[in-house]
Amino acid sequence: MLRIAICDDDLRELSRISGILNQYQVEREPVFKYDVFSNAIDLVDAMKRKEYHILLLDVLMPGLNGIQAAREIRGFDEETKIIFLTSSSEFAVESYAVDAHYYMLKPGTAQKLFPVLDKIFLELQRGEDVLQIKTASGFTRIPFNRIECLEVFNKKLRFHLVDGTVKEINGSLSSFEDMLSYREEFIKVHRSYIVNMQSIVSLSAKEITTSAGQAVPISRLLYNEVREAYMQYLFEEKGVK
Repeated sequence: MLRIAICDDDLRELSRISGILNQYQVEREPVFKYDVFSNAIDLVDAMKRKEYHILLLDVLMPGLNGIQAAREIRGFDEETKIIFLTSSSEFAVESYAVDAHYYMLKPGTAQKLFPVLDKIFLELQRGEDVLQIKTASGFTRIPFNRIECLEVFNKKLRFHLVDGTVKEINGSLSSFEDMLSYREEFIKVHRSYIVNMQSIVSLSAKEITTSAGQAVPISRLLYNEVREAYMQYLFEEKGVK
């Protein structure tokens, strides 16, 4: 279970960022929990006792500020992804000294935060090499190399797996498109399909056939882009530069 910590001395800002995380969880359906802190001292104490994967940290706080807190945290935790949220750009250079993942000027909006969170969640999942999704029966972890393609149909998102089984969830293709675009093996081939190029057996101007026998249509407008990306992927897989 991924854990996120939010730290800001402004209670209204804590509530707003919490709302954005709730929205992210609804739209992207990742598996995580988050805790909120109104001061950096409590945050540092908690992080000594509990693992957090992502930290959304205000810089300008009374007492122990965000940069000072990050320095303390880095003394015992080198892995947590730190995103600074602040109303001032003057500490941007200092943020590099504590290996900050991102420095974002307030207000932190869904438009700003979602792409950053997408990238971080994918990096963290790459470490495990699995995708976590929420199905009707509960949370499921699917190795990326078991996914042949994603299909959206009647407002349902289907994960077609290499063994021919299908996992279905409520959702849209766009909720996973940005996340999967960071992995070189996935490509969007149609407005309703994203394909894992590892599973392509044949490719024509009209469709792709996967190793499990799935026929996936290719958009006429995307065909040249898909063909070029697939050829490049094959060359890289074979070590051809």
